[in-house]
Amino acid sequence: MTTDARTLTDALPITRVPRTGLPTRAVVVGDPARATAVADLLDDAKEVSYQREYRTYTGTWQGTPVVVASHGVGAPGAMLLFQELAAAGVTTMLRLGTAGAIRPGIRDGDLVIADAAVRDDGVTHQLIPAEYPAFAAPEAVIALQRAARAADAPCHRGVVWTRAAFQPGFLPLPGEAYAAAGIAAIEMEVAALYVFASTHGLTAGGALVVDGANADELVDEEAPLSTGGYDPHRDVVAEGVRRGARITLDALRLLAATEH
Repeated sequence: MTTDARTLTDALPITRVPRTGLPTRAVVVGDPARATAVADLLDDAKEVSYQREYRTYTGTWQGTPVVVASHGVGAPGAMLLFQELAAAGVTTMLRLGTAGAIRPGIRDGDLVIADAAVRDDGVTHQLIPAEYPAFAAPEAVIALQRAARAADAPCHRGVVWTRAAFQPGFLPLPGEAYAAAGIAAIEMEVAALYVFASTHGLTAGGALVVDGANADELVDEEAPLSTGGYDPHRDVVAEGVRRGARITLDALRLLAATEH
């Protein structure tokens, strides 16, 4: 893997991604180290920028040119990456992330494909009225589901809860209501991606690997994650992320094939 240095004039200001020359399809992840791990799966992988939490690579997956980029934790910072990738010509973004399962029957390491998201993300309410929905592109959901089935991966679909605060605070949570409504999982960035993509004519989807499958701990104010035994650094999660990376890249390939 090589590194491509960029000058100040040909890079965007926040993420330092190049203004031109990127592939049009991207996998976006939270952790810069995860971006590196996904890029290691590519042919001809090249680091094109690394600024703060934003680490970006290009390469090819089974002949399909792709971008892999990290956005850090939380929707406000992630939105900056989505905006600058779009400014650089990216038109399809699939988020590979982790999530806590809420719906019963979803286990550690399983994949949740997000059809839509609850907009509790902390940023999109400043951009568009709350009544506007956060929804995936149907073709992205179908491509992710096809790729997961081809990989024989444990997979679920549903609405996810994008929440800005990782830990509960002093305000009551709507967790029990969301659990009763069948919300699949909780995470921190998908709603922002979906709102940005749908309002800018882009294609977006989300594949989330479950790193905590105790629904009671995730919706009970008396058992916050910090005291509930939450541990995302387990082999079952790592294996799920490795599997999810290939599934997400395969979904980009399938989306590319439908455009020809």
